[in-house]
Amino acid sequence: MAFDSFSAFIAMEGHGPYVWSCYAVFFILVAGMMIWSARRNRAVIEGCKRRFDQQQGTSGRDARPKASATFTRVEVSQD
Repeated sequence: MAFDSFSAFIAMEGHGPYVWSCYAVFFILVAGMMIWSARRNRAVIEGCKRRFDQQQGTSGRDARPKASATFTRVEVSQD
């Protein structure tokens, strides 16, 4: 589609307000999602660091760290 001038491109034969408002809403939502995602990512990382520091503080008193799981050997008979 070729336009005669820049103002004709902006007007888009009467469809300009709809088209440009759709573009504006799209870019505003994408920017908002990027900002929200960056803040959420930062909050999660800070929470993980806080939990890690708390775990290091409690296990720092002990010489060796506590086991996270225990396993018991089970004898299986083939009767």
